[in-house]
Amino acid sequence: MKRDPVPLSFQHVAAELRLFCGENCLSSLERELTREGCSRAVIVSGRSVRDSQAMDLLRQVLGPMLIGECITVRPNSPLPSVMESAQIIEDLKADSVIAVGGGSAAVTARAASILLAEKAPAQTLSTRRLPDGTFESPRLRAPKLPQFIVPTTPSTAFVKAGSAVHDEDTGRRLALFDPKTRVKALFVHPEFLRTAPDPLIQSASLNTLSTAVEAIASQKCDPISEAMLMHSLRLIANHLNSSSVNDTPGRERLVLAAILCGRGTEHSGGGLASVLAHAIGAHSDIANGIVNAIVLPHTMRFNAQDIDERFDAISEALLGKSGGSSRPEKPIAAVDAIEALFGRLLVPHRLQDIGIARVDLPKIASAAMSDWFITRNSRLVSSEASILSILEACW
Repeated sequence: MKRDPVPLSFQHVAAELRLFCGENCLSSLERELTREGCSRAVIVSGRSVRDSQAMDLLRQVLGPMLIGECITVRPNSPLPSVMESAQIIEDLKADSVIAVGGGSAAVTARAASILLAEKAPAQTLSTRRLPDGTFESPRLRAPKLPQFIVPTTPSTAFVKAGSAVHDEDTGRRLALFDPKTRVKALFVHPEFLRTAPDPLIQSASLNTLSTAVEAIASQKCDPISEAMLMHSLRLIANHLNSSSVNDTPGRERLVLAAILCGRGTEHSGGGLASVLAHAIGAHSDIANGIVNAIVLPHTMRFNAQDIDERFDAISEALLGKSGGSSRPEKPIAAVDAIEALFGRLLVPHRLQDIGIARVDLPKIASAAMSDWFITRNSRLVSSEASILSILEACW
């Protein structure tokens, strides 16, 4: 039986988004730089895209506005590469940063700009867990260099204000939050999307899917966010397959899915699958998206008992119809749809398949409890024991 709608009460305050997509989108880059008063841009990228024809195109478009390149991006944005980037940007006296790549490029550029402006160690600038279990983010008041992004892969990180870097000495993720580092303009150019290998596109899109599912399941998901997140899932369901991943128009839509998901999660946030992917990533070189594909069905089942009505929207987005006529079928239909999609993609199904040792599960559970994202899960996670039971099921 369909329920009567309940009265609405929410706030949805969105940051500006300037998005340019298509073969001619880079023609707007000089104008957007000038709009921000910039004339000395530095490119921040990884090694793989540096020698591509796409990068030659960007260099040609920028002309004398490009004063240098910073080839320092590494997977998961390790702190040493962020610090190196900050030093290069300072040495070049840049007034703007253009990140070229995926989520690690965007995060490295933002985090480097934060370190450069704040003149303090990342450890003192990052979000920290207080003795009462809550989290506190320091206010980062210094002005930041304007950020621009040219994506090569899908990433929800492109439109975020947070930047999580990896402290290799401690194994911790350091979350730096500053709205002043939000991207000023995004340029989705097909030539750059062709530079990424198929597995990277697939993994990044799996991460988008997991993030969108968890955000829709959140009780904080308002109607505007839900609209963006549901269309993100529709795009993924239609284009996350072997043919579309290798097809430029399909890649464009997967990038748009990530951008929609990034905007949609601004209010509802992430959840336990993202937390576990962060914690497991410290013990493995496996991409977050692959880890998400392993843990997401299990975290969905964990959350279902408290928010099963939210799973109907997930089923509708993925299947094009409601998950079922009775409440108990809804979470089952949503999880089944997710597992069917993962089955078609032939991704790993167990943590042991990606080299995670069972003896490491307690350490992963402990690390997960220190991740500030855990406070945004749709169901309260009260103990390491709860996380450990999920990890055992995933193993």
